[in-house]
Formats: sequence, C-alpha cells, structure tokens
Amino acid sequence: MPALPLDEAGKYVAAAYLVFLALVLIYVAIMAGRLARVERDLGEITDLLEQRTAEAEDDERETVPR
Repeated sequence: MPALPLDEAGKYVAAAYLVFLALVLIYVAIMAGRLARVERDLGEITDLLEQRTAEAEDDERETVPR
C-alpha cells in the first residue's frame, strides 16, 4: 500500500517538478548575468590593450631617428 494515494501524490510530484524547474531557470539567469559581465569586462580589457599597443607604436615612431 503506497504512503499516499496516487491521486494525491500526483499533485506533490507536479509541485516538485515545478520547484526544480524554477530553480534551474534561476540558475541559468544568474549564469547569463555573470557571463554578460565577464564579456563586458573582457571587452574593456581588450580596448585598453589595443589603446596601449597603439600608443606604444606611436611612441616608437616618434623616437626612431629618420
């Protein structure tokens, strides 16, 4: 004999699946936010590196005697 009748147990199983789905969606949303922040930071770092590289090339051109 089951602990709960099957007609009652179905409600709890459905609720458990909904809670699990909600937790997975929250996790995915948090990870998407973190990924967006990392991509933004990486873009800023890339821009700074390109700027420094361009400045270094300009400095080399100015210091090279002609």
